[in-house]
Amino acid sequence: MVASLNGRLVVAISSRALFDFEEENRVFEEGDDHAYMQLQLQRVAQPALPGVAFSLINKLLAFNPPAGQGPAQVEVVILSRNDPVSGLRVFRSAQHFGLPVERGVFTRGQPPWRYLRPLAANLFLSTNEADVRSALAAGVPAARVYPESARASAAHPGEVRIAFDGDAVLFSDEAERVYQHQGLAAFQHHEASRAATPLAPGPFKPLLEALHRLQQHPGRGMRVRTALVTARSAPAHERAIRTLMDWQIAVDEAMFLGGLPKGSFLREFEPDFFFDDQTGHIENAAPHVPAGHVAAGVSNDPPAG
Repeated sequence: MVASLNGRLVVAISSRALFDFEEENRVFEEGDDHAYMQLQLQRVAQPALPGVAFSLINKLLAFNPPAGQGPAQVEVVILSRNDPVSGLRVFRSAQHFGLPVERGVFTRGQPPWRYLRPLAANLFLSTNEADVRSALAAGVPAARVYPESARASAAHPGEVRIAFDGDAVLFSDEAERVYQHQGLAAFQHHEASRAATPLAPGPFKPLLEALHRLQQHPGRGMRVRTALVTARSAPAHERAIRTLMDWQIAVDEAMFLGGLPKGSFLREFEPDFFFDDQTGHIENAAPHVPAGHVAAGVSNDPPAG
């Protein structure tokens, strides 16, 4: 019988995003991959500590019924630049924590993002910026995990909490381009005059849609709770809300902060992960919550000239 991932929310994740391999990574970055392989092999029986995205993955997998008691709703695949030998420790660490992760692709330094298409991945999390940019260019929602981010709060064991920025993440960067090129007043006028016109989808709309489908089928007491956390304020808030209404997708919370720093608000929401296209917002959020940079939109265009 041929296996299929059809109908599942598929998350591809690098080993360093799922587990804390920062010490081992320093050996890898010294340029001696043989020493790195040997270190991982020496530690193969030593479970790695949870990494930045561990809570998100652990909770998403909790939507699945026990093995043999129904179809899985979520599939997690390790997609890593690690070598296959180091992959042994990744799988053993997952087994230690009870994560039912069965599939993995290990490329020993080569870009792994090209395997996202056959996986039909809804999300790719990695610490490698080049891989994330390539995934986004291929149309896959992707974010560069900040390894120094705070770990997720344990206060909401029955909820997967995910927070999204709006422009250039859930929505296109149309409005952000107006703001950056013409200023706040032009941005507010642009959005108010187009309040009834839905924004074009951004790179993370497919993930929001997949989470919305998951939200319709809670699993084993698990629920999804989402938040829009944006620098927009009134009157530009209306177009964002109407866009979500046009998509027939509701978020549970919406924060229109008018440029206030996002970190303290995210600390109160306590997400398992936060996605934003601007590194300044990620750096403000990372001391409080797990965070990842979405290298999309005008804020991430290469410098002119």
